Amino acid sequence: MTSARTSALATLRGCIERIETHGGVHALQRTMLGHAEVDAVLQGGLVKGAMHEVFCEGGRQSAAATGFVAGLAARVAPRRPLVWVRQDFSERETGALSMSGLAELGLDPRRLVTVRAPDVENALRTAADALACDAVGAVVLEVWGETRQLDLVASRKLTLAAQGAGVTGLLLRMAAAPIPSTAETRWIVRASRSPPASPWQGWGAPLFDVELVRNRHGPLGRWIMEWKCDECLFSEPSADTQPVAAAPAHRPHQTRARVQGALKRRSG
Repeated sequence: MTSARTSALATLRGCIERIETHGGVHALQRTMLGHAEVDAVLQGGLVKGAMHEVFCEGGRQSAAATGFVAGLAARVAPRRPLVWVRQDFSERETGALSMSGLAELGLDPRRLVTVRAPDVENALRTAADALACDAVGAVVLEVWGETRQLDLVASRKLTLAAQGAGVTGLLLRMAAAPIPSTAETRWIVRASRSPPASPWQGWGAPLFDVELVRNRHGPLGRWIMEWKCDECLFSEPSADTQPVAAAPAHRPHQTRARVQGALKRRSG
C-alpha cells in the first residue's frame, strides 16, 4: 500500500470518526420543528448539516411521506434553494410532484429545483454534488424500493458531503426496509386521519403519524404531528377541531347545556 493511499484512508477514517462523535462545526446547529415533545426528544430540534432518513410503506403512504419531507425541508431551509432529486422509477410509481400542492403546504415552488435521475447511481451522484454546494439549503433524495447501492459506504459519502457544506440532506425511501447508515435520525411516516376544521370544509390540516426509530442523541418515540401550512411548522394536533361559540356572560349555564345537548344529538 502506497503512502498516498495510506494517508487518504487515514483522512477518511478521521472524517468518519468526527461524524460519529459529532465534532464537526455544523453538528450543533439545530432547527426546531414546532412540536414541543419532538423538539425535546431531538434536544432542541433537527440537526442541520446532517442526513435524515424518512421511510414509508410503499405507494399507499407515499403522499404522507412526501408531505412530511416537504415540511422538514421548509423548516431547515425556509428561504434557501431546495434540490429534490427523484429516481425515474419513483416518479412512475407515485406521479410527479405537485407544485400547487407544495405551495398549499407553504413551500415556495420558485426555490425548488427538481432533478430526475435514470437510476440510483445517478441519483446518488447528483445528491452528493448538491449536498456539497453551500448555496443550497436542503437536498431531498427520493429512491424507490430496495437497492444495494444505498449501502453504508454511500451513506457515509452523503453524510460527509452534508457536513462539509452544512447542507441538510433528507433521504426519502419508499417501499424499502431500513438498513445500517450514518443518518442522524430515521423516521417512519404514515398518514393520520385529518377531520375537517369546520362543517363546510372537506378536510382539515395535514396530520402525520410519525415514528422516530433512530436518534443518535436521545430517545425514540411516536407522535401525531400536525403541519400548520400558514406558519410552516409542526405542532401538536388540535384538541377540538369543531369550533364552539362561547357562552354569553349573562346566561352561561343555559347556553352550555344547550350546546352539550346539540352535540349529543349530532353524535347520536
